[in-house]
Amino acid sequence: MEEDVIEKYKKAGEIAKKIISLAKEIIKDGAKTLDVAEKLENEIIKLGGKPAWPMNLSINSIAAHWTPKINDETIFKKGDVVKVDVGVHVDGWIADTAKTFEIGTNNWKDLIKASEEAVNAAIDIAKPGVTISEIGSIVEETIRRYGFVPIANLSGHGLENYKTHVPPTIPNFNNKSNQKLEEGMAIAIEPFATNGIGKVIDAKESEIFKIEVPKPVRLQSARKILNYVLEEHQELPFCRRWLAKKIGGFGIEMGLRELNRIGALHNYSVLKEESDGIVSQAEHTILLLDTPIVTTKL
Repeated sequence: MEEDVIEKYKKAGEIAKKIISLAKEIIKDGAKTLDVAEKLENEIIKLGGKPAWPMNLSINSIAAHWTPKINDETIFKKGDVVKVDVGVHVDGWIADTAKTFEIGTNNWKDLIKASEEAVNAAIDIAKPGVTISEIGSIVEETIRRYGFVPIANLSGHGLENYKTHVPPTIPNFNNKSNQKLEEGMAIAIEPFATNGIGKVIDAKESEIFKIEVPKPVRLQSARKILNYVLEEHQELPFCRRWLAKKIGGFGIEMGLRELNRIGALHNYSVLKEESDGIVSQAEHTILLLDTPIVTTKL
């Protein structure tokens, strides 16, 4: 991994850590999710990075992929368990981190601690030559020791330039794989713990998309979306809120439908724990060098 790439990964990580700290300050009972998301996204830009995806603020049994809609009135409430999944990039080199906050109560401290201890235990052994099943095994063992279960169909992943999910897939259980971590990889280890059955399902379509396969389009609104996304985000996810701000609200839905129809668009469904279990998440980005670097750990 080249030194300038390492420095960009590290800069993205420094910004991501500040965003997590800010999130802890502003996620409160009565705060609007839209205000929080936009403040965090704007702060990323002020600090010299760019959002690698829309701010994920997934509450209670929602595990991932929830971001506020345009003019969303949803508020945080006392007792909510909020997963803040932050993506920051510097020239496409990504820091991916997540932390769980409980608002105003202390009912789920062990659940939150289970995912945090799991990611820390995985970081302790993550280095070139370690198998992904060894990572998954220690994640599962740690979560179960707290009396909870890992979510088996969510996983960590590799990171590359402007790409958020590339091999290897990092399981949250022992999948018996002999695949080894390799020097030069950037990976995100991402344990999810729950008091439910340990499986997520698609709850509904989300506000988050990415361009899957760029294709020529005739419809003007679709072409405007495609041009904007490819220029500003490349293969990274985006949301309706961003489209409304950058290219205007008129025609967005028609354009998205057209891009979906021709197979150019991927929609990220909101992911919900199947049995309505409460979910916690913790995540850090690691550069697998001779001495691994955790870019996002406070």
